[in-house]
Amino acid sequence: MFGRRSLLAGGATLATMSAASTASSSAAWAPARPVQLIVGFAPGGGADLAARAAGEAATPFFQTPLVVVNRPGAGGAIAAQAVAGMAPDGLNLLVGGGSESISLPAFRDLPYDPKRSFRAIIRLTRQPLMIVAKRGGRFGDIRQAVEAAKAQPGTIPHASSGIGSIYHAVFVLLQQAAGVDFLHIPFTGGAPSLAALMSNTVELAVLAPEEMAGLSNAGEVVPLAVASEERLPAFRNVPTLKENGWNVIIENMKGLSAPAGLPDEIYASLHDRFRRGMQAPAWNTFLERTGALDGYLDGPGFQRAMDEVLDALRVAVRR
Repeated sequence: MFGRRSLLAGGATLATMSAASTASSSAAWAPARPVQLIVGFAPGGGADLAARAAGEAATPFFQTPLVVVNRPGAGGAIAAQAVAGMAPDGLNLLVGGGSESISLPAFRDLPYDPKRSFRAIIRLTRQPLMIVAKRGGRFGDIRQAVEAAKAQPGTIPHASSGIGSIYHAVFVLLQQAAGVDFLHIPFTGGAPSLAALMSNTVELAVLAPEEMAGLSNAGEVVPLAVASEERLPAFRNVPTLKENGWNVIIENMKGLSAPAGLPDEIYASLHDRFRRGMQAPAWNTFLERTGALDGYLDGPGFQRAMDEVLDALRVAVRR
């Protein structure tokens, strides 16, 4: 028979084993050096702000610093190429999910494979994309613009933030879905695109809500449609492209990926630490301040979301 002392000893042993197992699991991997969040765009842009906010929110869950490193150029492709060639040790993460991941690869060959050169860890945000017109222009809704493009192929000018950019991708997908052709006029970013719209250089543009919210509230810019699955809470009167019969869903996602070959234990540790950061007040403050949407997906879900957009865009580009 087991006496009380034996039971207590056994219970203590089990508790010790359980605690050790938990500690071993949580401490299976931890970075020995600072973790770099590598951004393919200049400081102050959407990707940079998301990286800094994610780093700030997740810092309490790391024993080493999280450092944002900007390597701008080629629509984010320079940073993506750099990370793709690094060791899969969890210390260098790409802040991707936008142009470098889902649109540029559809337009030209790149020195990395967006589907195979990385292991996605977590999706952080979704940034809606809106098609807008200037007040007083001839388009009061998106159907009028599409009908005009159908009647006058290749003559209705629209702005984007560059050839192969995610803003360009919105119109490429719309053209394929609606069977029309617009006239693409590329610029170097959202601000120049907006300036071109306001100066009547173009009739349409793709912008993020925060880029045009002020002018929209003032009545100077008219949002015609949003390329999201659902209408936006801040723009309830603006229909989706899908509502209009065109199954175009594309958003500027931001998330973290590591070089391919990242071990499972490092993936799990990084995912869980950043996921905890996304539940912190600092993260919610960032979302409220910028208008970005919480876009949480785990690594496999994030990769699928990127692949779906890239595959659809490749089909549209070949049209």
